[in-house]
Amino acid sequence: MKILFVFAHPDKRSFNYSLLNAAIRRLEENGHTVKVSDLYRMKWKGIVDEDDFLNHEKGTRLKVVLSSTKAYEDDQLTEDVLTEQEKLNWADVVIFQFPLWWFTMPAILKGWFDRVFTSGYAYNIGEHNQKRAGDRYGEGVMAGKRAFCIITAGGREQHFSERGINGDINDILFPINHGMLFYPGFTVLPPVVIFRVDSESTEVYMQAEKEVLERMDNITEIKPISYRKQNFGDYKIPELTLKDGVEQPSNTHFDIHIIQD
Repeated sequence: MKILFVFAHPDKRSFNYSLLNAAIRRLEENGHTVKVSDLYRMKWKGIVDEDDFLNHEKGTRLKVVLSSTKAYEDDQLTEDVLTEQEKLNWADVVIFQFPLWWFTMPAILKGWFDRVFTSGYAYNIGEHNQKRAGDRYGEGVMAGKRAFCIITAGGREQHFSERGINGDINDILFPINHGMLFYPGFTVLPPVVIFRVDSESTEVYMQAEKEVLERMDNITEIKPISYRKQNFGDYKIPELTLKDGVEQPSNTHFDIHIIQD
Protein backbone atom coordinates (compact mmCIF):
# COMPACT_ATOMS: atom_id res chain seq x y z
CA MET A 1 0.00 0.00 0.00
CA LYS A 2 0.99 3.64 -0.44
CA ILE A 3 1.17 5.42 2.89
CA LEU A 4 1.65 9.14 3.55
CA PHE A 5 2.72 10.57 6.90
CA VAL A 6 1.90 14.22 7.56
CA PHE A 7 4.20 14.88 10.51
CA ALA A 8 4.43 17.91 12.80
CA HIS A 9 7.11 18.14 15.46
CA PRO A 10 9.97 20.65 15.55
CA ASP A 11 12.72 18.42 17.02
CA LYS A 12 14.36 15.48 15.23
CA ARG A 13 15.50 14.15 18.64
CA SER A 14 11.95 13.96 19.96
CA PHE A 15 9.80 11.07 21.20
CA ASN A 16 7.59 11.68 18.14
CA TYR A 17 10.44 11.53 15.68
CA SER A 18 11.63 8.23 17.13
CA LEU A 19 8.13 6.80 16.73
CA LEU A 20 7.96 8.08 13.14
CA ASN A 21 11.22 6.39 12.19
CA ALA A 22 10.17 3.12 13.84
CA ALA A 23 6.83 3.20 12.00
CA ILE A 24 8.45 3.88 8.62
CA ARG A 25 10.91 1.00 9.08
CA ARG A 26 8.12 -1.42 9.96
CA LEU A 27 5.92 -0.34 7.05
CA GLU A 28 8.76 -0.71 4.56
CA GLU A 29 9.66 -4.10 6.02
CA ASN A 30 6.05 -5.09 5.40
CA GLY A 31 6.31 -4.08 1.74
CA HIS A 32 4.52 -0.72 1.85
CA THR A 33 5.69 2.43 0.09
CA VAL A 34 6.01 5.45 2.38
CA LYS A 35 6.19 9.19 1.81
CA VAL A 36 6.57 11.80 4.56
CA SER A 37 5.55 15.45 4.67
CA ASP A 38 7.70 16.63 7.58
CA LEU A 39 6.23 20.09 7.99
CA TYR A 40 8.88 21.69 10.20
CA ARG A 41 11.72 20.34 8.03
CA MET A 42 9.86 21.62 4.96
CA LYS A 43 9.44 25.04 6.61
CA TRP A 44 5.79 24.79 5.67
CA LYS A 45 3.93 28.09 5.39
CA GLY A 46 1.19 27.69 7.97
CA ILE A 47 -1.12 30.60 7.16
CA VAL A 48 -3.56 31.40 4.37
CA ASP A 49 -3.12 34.76 2.66
CA GLU A 50 -3.42 36.31 -0.79
CA ASP A 51 -0.12 34.78 -1.89
CA ASP A 52 -1.79 31.33 -1.88
CA PHE A 53 -3.95 32.25 -4.90
CA LEU A 54 -1.83 33.20 -7.89
CA ASN A 55 -4.77 34.71 -9.78
CA HIS A 56 -5.86 36.94 -6.90
CA GLU A 57 -5.39 40.66 -7.54
CA LYS A 58 -2.94 41.87 -4.90
CA GLY A 59 -4.31 44.44 -2.48
CA THR A 60 -7.97 43.68 -3.14
CA ARG A 61 -10.31 42.14 -0.57
CA LEU A 62 -9.55 38.46 0.00
CA LYS A 63 -12.61 36.22 0.24
CA VAL A 64 -10.82 33.00 1.02
CA VAL A 65 -13.44 30.47 -0.08
CA LEU A 66 -14.16 32.24 -3.38
CA SER A 67 -10.47 32.84 -4.09
CA SER A 68 -9.66 29.24 -3.20
CA THR A 69 -12.36 27.93 -5.55
CA LYS A 70 -11.23 30.09 -8.45
CA ALA A 71 -7.54 29.28 -7.94
CA TYR A 72 -8.28 25.56 -7.87
CA GLU A 73 -10.45 25.75 -11.00
CA ASP A 74 -7.89 27.86 -12.87
CA ASP A 75 -4.87 25.80 -11.72
CA GLN A 76 -3.53 28.85 -9.89
CA LEU A 77 -2.64 27.30 -6.54
CA THR A 78 0.94 27.49 -5.30
CA GLU A 79 3.37 24.68 -6.05
CA ASP A 80 3.69 23.59 -2.41
CA VAL A 81 -0.08 23.13 -2.09
CA LEU A 82 -0.31 21.26 -5.40
CA THR A 83 2.50 18.94 -4.30
CA GLU A 84 0.65 18.04 -1.09
CA GLN A 85 -2.59 17.43 -2.99
CA GLU A 86 -0.69 15.12 -5.35
CA LYS A 87 0.63 13.17 -2.35
CA LEU A 88 -2.91 12.82 -1.00
CA ASN A 89 -4.17 11.61 -4.38
CA TRP A 90 -1.32 9.06 -4.45
CA ALA A 91 -1.85 7.66 -0.95
CA ASP A 92 -4.05 4.76 0.13
CA VAL A 93 -3.56 5.60 3.81
CA VAL A 94 -2.75 8.97 5.41
CA ILE A 95 -1.35 9.15 8.94
CA PHE A 96 -1.27 12.46 10.79
CA GLN A 97 1.28 12.43 13.62
CA PHE A 98 1.64 15.25 16.11
CA PRO A 99 1.81 16.21 19.79
CA LEU A 100 -1.38 17.42 21.45
CA TRP A 101 -0.78 21.13 22.12
CA TRP A 102 -3.55 23.08 23.84
CA PHE A 103 -6.02 20.29 23.08
CA THR A 104 -5.43 20.27 19.34
CA MET A 105 -2.76 19.92 16.67
CA PRO A 106 0.22 22.29 16.31
CA ALA A 107 -0.56 25.43 14.31
CA ILE A 108 1.72 24.39 11.45
CA LEU A 109 -0.40 21.27 10.86
CA LYS A 110 -3.66 23.21 11.11
CA GLY A 111 -2.16 25.52 8.49
CA TRP A 112 -1.48 22.50 6.29
CA PHE A 113 -5.20 21.63 6.38
CA ASP A 114 -6.19 25.27 5.81
CA ARG A 115 -4.02 25.54 2.71
CA VAL A 116 -4.15 22.03 1.21
CA PHE A 117 -7.85 21.24 1.70
CA THR A 118 -8.89 23.90 -0.80
CA SER A 119 -12.39 24.67 -2.00
CA GLY A 120 -13.16 22.61 -5.09
CA TYR A 121 -10.73 19.93 -3.94
CA ALA A 122 -11.71 18.91 -0.40
CA TYR A 123 -14.96 20.85 0.04
CA ASN A 124 -17.63 22.61 -2.00
CA ILE A 125 -17.92 19.63 -4.33
CA GLY A 126 -20.86 17.50 -5.46
CA GLU A 127 -24.56 18.19 -5.97
CA HIS A 128 -26.62 20.32 -3.59
CA ASN A 129 -30.35 19.64 -3.78
CA GLN A 130 -33.24 18.36 -1.65
CA LYS A 131 -31.65 14.92 -1.38
CA ARG A 132 -27.95 15.72 -1.21
CA ALA A 133 -25.83 18.38 0.47
CA GLY A 134 -22.63 17.95 -1.50
CA ASP A 135 -20.02 15.19 -1.35
CA ARG A 136 -18.86 15.27 2.26
CA TYR A 137 -19.07 13.38 5.55
CA GLY A 138 -18.35 9.96 4.10
CA GLU A 139 -18.12 10.98 0.46
CA GLY A 140 -15.69 13.21 -1.38
CA VAL A 141 -12.18 13.35 -2.75
CA MET A 142 -10.78 11.07 -0.01
CA ALA A 143 -13.43 8.36 -0.32
CA GLY A 144 -11.83 4.91 -0.32
CA LYS A 145 -8.73 6.10 1.55
CA ARG A 146 -7.99 5.38 5.22
CA ALA A 147 -6.70 7.95 7.69
CA PHE A 148 -5.92 8.18 11.36
CA CYS A 149 -3.86 10.15 13.87
CA ILE A 150 -0.91 9.20 16.04
CA ILE A 151 -0.94 11.64 18.94
CA THR A 152 1.28 12.16 21.95
CA ALA A 153 0.14 13.84 25.16
CA GLY A 154 1.97 14.77 28.34
CA GLY A 155 -0.86 13.91 30.74
CA ARG A 156 -1.94 10.56 32.07
CA GLU A 157 -4.66 8.54 30.36
CA GLN A 158 -6.99 9.10 33.33
CA HIS A 159 -6.75 12.86 32.74
CA PHE A 160 -8.37 12.30 29.33
CA SER A 161 -11.08 9.88 30.46
CA GLU A 162 -14.84 10.46 30.58
CA ARG A 163 -14.52 11.83 34.13
CA GLY A 164 -11.01 13.24 33.72
CA ILE A 165 -10.30 16.93 34.16
CA ASN A 166 -9.30 17.34 30.50
CA GLY A 167 -12.40 15.66 29.11
CA ASP A 168 -12.71 12.45 27.13
CA ILE A 169 -9.99 12.18 24.49
CA ASN A 170 -12.57 10.99 21.95
CA ASP A 171 -14.55 14.20 22.46
CA ILE A 172 -11.40 16.32 22.19
CA LEU A 173 -10.50 14.65 18.89
CA PHE A 174 -14.00 14.68 17.37
CA PRO A 175 -13.40 17.95 15.46
CA ILE A 176 -10.29 16.38 13.90
CA ASN A 177 -11.55 12.86 13.23
CA HIS A 178 -15.05 13.81 12.12
CA GLY A 179 -14.68 17.43 11.03
CA MET A 180 -11.35 17.27 9.20
CA LEU A 181 -10.90 13.63 8.15
CA PHE A 182 -14.40 12.21 7.70
CA TYR A 183 -15.65 15.44 6.10
CA PRO A 184 -13.68 15.02 2.83
CA GLY A 185 -14.45 11.30 2.72
CA PHE A 186 -11.70 9.45 4.59
CA THR A 187 -12.52 6.17 6.27
CA VAL A 188 -11.33 7.14 9.74
CA LEU A 189 -9.56 4.65 12.00
CA PRO A 190 -9.40 5.10 15.78
CA PRO A 191 -6.41 7.23 16.80
CA VAL A 192 -3.30 5.89 18.48
CA VAL A 193 -2.88 8.12 21.54
CA ILE A 194 0.28 7.89 23.62
CA PHE A 195 0.06 9.36 27.13
CA ARG A 196 2.73 10.47 29.65
CA VAL A 197 5.37 11.25 27.03
CA ASP A 198 6.81 14.00 29.23
CA SER A 199 8.01 11.32 31.64
CA GLU A 200 10.75 10.51 29.10
CA SER A 201 11.04 7.02 30.54
CA THR A 202 12.30 4.11 28.47
CA GLU A 203 9.31 2.07 29.62
CA VAL A 204 6.82 4.62 28.28
CA TYR A 205 8.65 4.86 24.95
CA MET A 206 8.91 1.09 24.46
CA GLN A 207 5.19 0.66 25.17
CA ALA A 208 4.41 3.50 22.76
CA GLU A 209 6.57 1.98 20.03
CA LYS A 210 4.86 -1.38 20.55
CA GLU A 211 1.42 0.22 20.08
CA VAL A 212 2.51 2.08 16.95
CA LEU A 213 4.14 -0.97 15.39
CA GLU A 214 1.05 -3.08 16.09
CA ARG A 215 -1.01 -0.49 14.21
CA MET A 216 1.45 -0.52 11.31
CA ASP A 217 1.15 -4.31 11.15
CA ASN A 218 -2.66 -4.18 11.12
CA ILE A 219 -3.23 -1.03 9.15
CA THR A 220 -5.65 -2.69 6.71
CA GLU A 221 -7.56 -4.74 9.29
CA ILE A 222 -8.39 -2.16 11.97
CA LYS A 223 -12.12 -1.50 12.18
CA PRO A 224 -12.90 2.15 11.37
CA ILE A 225 -15.05 4.51 13.40
CA SER A 226 -18.60 4.01 12.09
CA TYR A 227 -19.54 7.64 11.50
CA ARG A 228 -22.95 8.21 9.97
CA LYS A 229 -22.75 9.33 6.33
CA GLN A 230 -24.48 12.59 5.54
CA ASN A 231 -26.41 11.60 2.41
CA PHE A 232 -27.42 8.05 3.34
CA GLY A 233 -30.70 8.63 5.16
CA ASP A 234 -29.79 9.37 8.78
CA TYR A 235 -29.89 13.16 8.44
CA LYS A 236 -32.60 15.54 7.32
CA ILE A 237 -31.65 17.51 4.23
CA PRO A 238 -31.31 20.46 3.87
CA GLU A 239 -31.46 20.90 7.68
CA LEU A 240 -28.51 18.52 8.20
CA THR A 241 -29.81 17.42 11.59
CA LEU A 242 -29.98 13.82 12.73
CA LYS A 243 -33.45 12.35 12.34
CA ASP A 244 -35.32 11.69 15.58
CA GLY A 245 -34.97 8.17 16.92
CA VAL A 246 -32.02 7.15 14.74
CA GLU A 247 -29.60 7.03 17.66
CA GLN A 248 -29.72 4.61 20.59
CA PRO A 249 -31.48 6.01 23.70
CA SER A 250 -28.20 5.88 25.61
CA ASN A 251 -26.30 7.89 22.98
CA THR A 252 -25.60 11.53 23.72
CA HIS A 253 -23.34 14.34 22.55
CA PHE A 254 -20.95 13.32 19.73
CA ASP A 255 -21.88 9.64 20.04
CA ILE A 256 -25.16 10.23 18.22
CA HIS A 257 -23.12 10.63 15.01
CA ILE A 258 -21.61 7.14 15.33
CA ILE A 259 -23.47 3.96 14.40
CA GLN A 260 -23.31 1.72 17.45
CA ASP A 261 -22.87 -2.04 17.07
